[in-house]
Amino acid sequence: MLDVAIIGGGPAGLTAGLYTTRGGAKEVVMFERGMPGGQITGSSEIENYPGVKEVLSGFDFMQPWQEQCFRFGLKSMQKDVMRISRLKNYFVIHTDKETFEAKSVIVATGGSPKRSGVKGEDQFYGRGISTCATCDGFFYKGEEVAVLGGGDTAIEEALFLSELCKKVTVLHRRDEFRAAPVTLQKAKAKANIEFLTPVLLDEILGDAKGVNGILYKYKDSQEQQKLEVNGLFIFVGYSVNNQILKQEDGSFLCEMTDAGEVKVDLNMNTNVPGLFAAGDIRIQAAKQVVCAAGDGARAALSALAYLEHHM
Repeated sequence: MLDVAIIGGGPAGLTAGLYTTRGGAKEVVMFERGMPGGQITGSSEIENYPGVKEVLSGFDFMQPWQEQCFRFGLKSMQKDVMRISRLKNYFVIHTDKETFEAKSVIVATGGSPKRSGVKGEDQFYGRGISTCATCDGFFYKGEEVAVLGGGDTAIEEALFLSELCKKVTVLHRRDEFRAAPVTLQKAKAKANIEFLTPVLLDEILGDAKGVNGILYKYKDSQEQQKLEVNGLFIFVGYSVNNQILKQEDGSFLCEMTDAGEVKVDLNMNTNVPGLFAAGDIRIQAAKQVVCAAGDGARAALSALAYLEHHM
């Protein structure tokens, strides 16, 4: 039986593996569909991780993590976990071909921003299209950008970008916004934030250098217009990868929010003893690499304490 099963091989999962093995857990296995690293490996540039002064691609940034995190005995299995269930005082990890038993489980399966499906999105993703203003806003300092979306994240990120960019244009398909009224009021008070509603994004334009404009149209008149921008930030929702927590009867193994995020306390404990969640899957996740790594360390320490006192 495994001491700790870690589901997910991104920054949270790898850090959890490092801290559990270095902390004395003997049988620790990290389950990941592909090579460890997580979705951050698809980022073009990482420059805001403390202590790393070089600007690296996500792939290059995550390379040394693997060597360090496997140094103390962490094992990796490239298996597709279908479900986690609980029997008495232990857990069962159901993969596509076999099952594993574990005394404790750290879920770090993360999530991913929803795509808009607009023409040109795939072509320019990472080359002028971003889903994280905190990560990429600096690259557009003094330039004009657009934000797609009308929820809290979209408006909050527009406010963040307004401190860096010359102009921020917010495009939303409705006149009404889902963002908190106080946040929306702050954004509308900013001189360099413009709102275009109700509009639909038709196409993202660009060249070999990246995005240089967008085509949009008003829903009522269907009149198409072009907006010249150097970057587009898309915030049309976020999907957490929580499928493995869903049980055969359709319920979830632990307590979740309405948005499907795992409810945890400050120590990454769920309401199920021995089950922990870290990174973007958990409630109120900051969706930053450094925060995910911190979650992984905290979950690992909690798992070690659980093994010591309950097993």
